[in-house]
Amino acid sequence: MRPALILAAALLAPPLVLAHGEKAHAPKAAPAAEQKPWGIAGDAKAAARSIEVRMSDAMRFTPARLEVREGETVRFVVRNDGRTMHEFVIGTKAENDAHAALMMKFPDMEHDEPWMAHVPPGQAGEIVWTFNRAGEFDFACLIAGHYQAGMVGKIVVAPATNKRSS
Repeated sequence: MRPALILAAALLAPPLVLAHGEKAHAPKAAPAAEQKPWGIAGDAKAAARSIEVRMSDAMRFTPARLEVREGETVRFVVRNDGRTMHEFVIGTKAENDAHAALMMKFPDMEHDEPWMAHVPPGQAGEIVWTFNRAGEFDFACLIAGHYQAGMVGKIVVAPATNKRSS
């Protein structure tokens, strides 16, 4: 009886949704506020400005270099001008290198983090991010082969100015 129940549950279960397929993903739930070396998920109401980033099948981002200030919350509007799925992933070079290597081994792996936007062809995605740490960080498309083809960019986070005098 038990094997029959397991088989019935497996047959009635919804199909697995893969994050890097060609279909759009379900709307994101509110992002968990997890501090990362490159910042933390931002509140859309706190976004001081929007930055549009375009992605192409030439495996390039436009612009490929972004400048923000420490403490700034930015809304990234990421447009896919290509005919294939692309993504915009913020991170450190080491984190993106490791994730890209995993994507080569497991191209259909599922993940959905607030620092990632998976954008189907001809559509736009959005990330709201607070850069609460100064430094240089990367953004990339980690879909298998895209990162290796040079689909990367740089975010320079300038230190906040100290308005208090000593």
